[in-house]
Amino acid sequence: MQLELKGIKKSFESKRVLKDINFIFEKGKIYGLLGRNGAGKTTLFNCLSGEINQDEGNAILRINGHESDLSNDDIGYVFSTPILPEFLTGYEFIKFYLDIFKNRVSELKTIDEYFNMMKIQEEDRHKLIKGYSHGMKNKLQMLCFIIAKPPVILLDEPLTSLDVVVALEIKKMLKEIKHNHIIIFSTHILQLATDLCDEIVVLSEGKLEQINHEMLKSSKFEEEIIELLKDEKDD
Repeated sequence: MQLELKGIKKSFESKRVLKDINFIFEKGKIYGLLGRNGAGKTTLFNCLSGEINQDEGNAILRINGHESDLSNDDIGYVFSTPILPEFLTGYEFIKFYLDIFKNRVSELKTIDEYFNMMKIQEEDRHKLIKGYSHGMKNKLQMLCFIIAKPPVILLDEPLTSLDVVVALEIKKMLKEIKHNHIIIFSTHILQLATDLCDEIVVLSEGKLEQINHEMLKSSKFEEEIIELLKDEKDD
């Protein structure tokens, strides 16, 4: 399975954010998408997920020799700022989500089993999502892609609001499921990228550049990243 980005461009008025994005992501790897604030990481994710339309270019998904344009059904998107129906309880939302994706769930767990995976306490499961902390909302987002198992998973700074124990569990889970997915993990934390990711891709000056894999564990890795990003202006 491959996800190929071909000539993706996006501007907001006179500002060119994505200038010419070309890259091939492959199944079985966790890609760390690094870039400074304002570099366009979230813009790229929003283009891929259909939240916004790119000005030019497209994204092609190849599965078992079949090629098609990337669609919403192909993507699980964990937003940096969770977007959830706050008028529902966490339990009601996951029940609703399970009903929608029941035909795609090969190993159906109970709702409580899913909550246990995310260490969401029993007393919080029947509270309105409106009253959830940012971290708890992020856990619900994580549950959505665990249930739906989309081929492509986009993670926009998902671990920054989670406590240490849950963050470690999420990292372990991502490593376990990566063999069946294309996972792109947006972060600005170098240590997190080196701990979790198999490949590092830098978004700078509106373009993607892959870092030599051998540099990941090298003492020069941080220097190379800084060199690439030092001229990038904050938005």
